[in-house]
Amino acid sequence: MPFKLTGLISLLLFSLTPSKSPAQPYAKATFAGGCFWCIEAPFDKVEGVISAISGYTGGERKNPSYKQVSSGRTKHIESVEITFDPKKISYQQLLDIYWRQFDPTDSGGSFYDRGHQYTSAIFYHSEEQRQLAAASKQALIESGRFDKEIVTPIRPAVTFYTAEDYHQDYHKKNSRHYNSYRQGSGRDRFIAATWEKDLPIPTTSKPYKKPPTDELRTKLTDLQYQVTQEDATERPFRNAYWDNKVAGIYVDIASGEPLFSSTHKFKSGTGWPSFTQPLEAEHIVEHSDNALFMTRIEIRSKFGDSHLGHVFEDGPAPTGLRYCINSASLRFVPTEQLADEGYGDYLPLFE
Repeated sequence: MPFKLTGLISLLLFSLTPSKSPAQPYAKATFAGGCFWCIEAPFDKVEGVISAISGYTGGERKNPSYKQVSSGRTKHIESVEITFDPKKISYQQLLDIYWRQFDPTDSGGSFYDRGHQYTSAIFYHSEEQRQLAAASKQALIESGRFDKEIVTPIRPAVTFYTAEDYHQDYHKKNSRHYNSYRQGSGRDRFIAATWEKDLPIPTTSKPYKKPPTDELRTKLTDLQYQVTQEDATERPFRNAYWDNKVAGIYVDIASGEPLFSSTHKFKSGTGWPSFTQPLEAEHIVEHSDNALFMTRIEIRSKFGDSHLGHVFEDGPAPTGLRYCINSASLRFVPTEQLADEGYGDYLPLFE
């Protein structure tokens, strides 16, 4: 039977049309390092990470609850499942971040959370991930950074069960308790002492750091320097932002790290800018302040180490907190300038 011309043309067109290679899919990584709040948070703002979900894995019980896992009888451990874009961040980079979040020599739990459910583990999703994880662990062993044996196991990934909603984004929803928990557990002190100048790992598109003192003296006004570097307090009602109603975010005047948003700002009547919660809880550090014959909670920025103000438990819903902040510690970035200044990720807050 003669081959039809239309069929020949179709065959030629098919053979001449370049085949499209399928788009590279997102990949998954699963890590455990104690309380999943503290493992989820560091990955949340990493460029290339699509999502970081707290949950349970490693055990046999199906759809376990937090209460069941925390009992220690399910063999599950608190873990975080990360979905990431390999074109923007590699699995090796995720491993580098992961190792800096916990104590890999602790076989009985993590800091003051004890039990199997709080132990560490790397769950690999492919042979390549297994090899990378093993090489990464060996490199850490050979570095001599830890005196004790590194006990973090490398295990094949099994079914991951998403934790209850109230555990997701806990560092954002309950920033005060999250920060208090991290500091009280000793995790932050351990990380700082262990990694020293190797922290932080630049994981975002815009790293933040404190400028040298001579640069700060040139960059800041006298009042800004006194407030941020010498813990002074500006006068109420006579500062730049106490009554600012424009939409945007507030960043550290020294380092540029994002701190607060107009979406959380409220009129407190104190004469200082007041917020119900931080924009980035990880950028806020709390210290006990016993000056003025009273005990208060001082607020400082993480990277800039700028004195910001204090936090009080007399704020409105939903947090009940009042972050009372000096305008002199802040620089305001209106919504129309967020993208140009590198803060475009925050635009969805104002849509």
